[in-house]
Amino acid sequence: MKTILDFFDSKKKNKKISMITCYDYTSAVLVNKSNVDCILVGDSLAMTMLGADSTIPATTDIMALHISSVKKGAPDKFIVGDMPFLSYRKNLTENMNCVEKLMHAGSHALKLEGATGNIDFIKHVVQSGVPVMGHLGLTPQSVHQLGGFRVQGRGSAAKKLIEHALELEQAGCFSLVLEAVPAQLAEEITEKLQIPTIGIGAGAHTDGQVLVLQDLLGLNTEFKPKFVRSFLNGGELFINAFNQFDSEVKQLTFPTVNESYEA
Repeated sequence: MKTILDFFDSKKKNKKISMITCYDYTSAVLVNKSNVDCILVGDSLAMTMLGADSTIPATTDIMALHISSVKKGAPDKFIVGDMPFLSYRKNLTENMNCVEKLMHAGSHALKLEGATGNIDFIKHVVQSGVPVMGHLGLTPQSVHQLGGFRVQGRGSAAKKLIEHALELEQAGCFSLVLEAVPAQLAEEITEKLQIPTIGIGAGAHTDGQVLVLQDLLGLNTEFKPKFVRSFLNGGELFINAFNQFDSEVKQLTFPTVNESYEA
């Protein structure tokens, strides 16, 4: 299994890091058999698994349940768990209760969004022995403040994003997700940091890439942002399988004698 030391080593050796966002046991079993480096159990499960229009409905209890499921399916993978909306913006006791719950559920590290107002807490979490992954650019928990799912860091906002990246590194983050930022900016941040960057919609020059499993497999047939590449036409394959099942049931070709029990 990878550790945070492998993240640093990958950056030093210019070896790209692959991460898949995964939320359930069955999918985790398959990812565990792959060459993918690590798994993010993201609060995007609120949208992908629960049908919400944002990540905001994800709670600590929901995240812990899915992290536990993924851990059981992928015992050999490094697992990062998302701290959900407002779970790290309360008092220290409540914030650390969330950290404890998500780590007990099976996370090896935690991810949280943004730098402003979070630096002291990140330092405390790291000093408590918990690796922290930062997240800048499009931070979905702030979707209402950002005015929607929009590219971040264009124009004069680029300088602030660079400053925040350096602050997160100095606070002790072991890596940083850059989401929906211009490729040139992501490359500049990657060059400035000693910690690895993992991009999603941030161009090719980050230290790694992450995609949501359902996007990677082409299962989200109604949603495909510019940065997503589907490596399988999973939606069509699934629908064809469902229709084949329906047809064989109705044509009395399923189940066969070999698929039935004798008295």
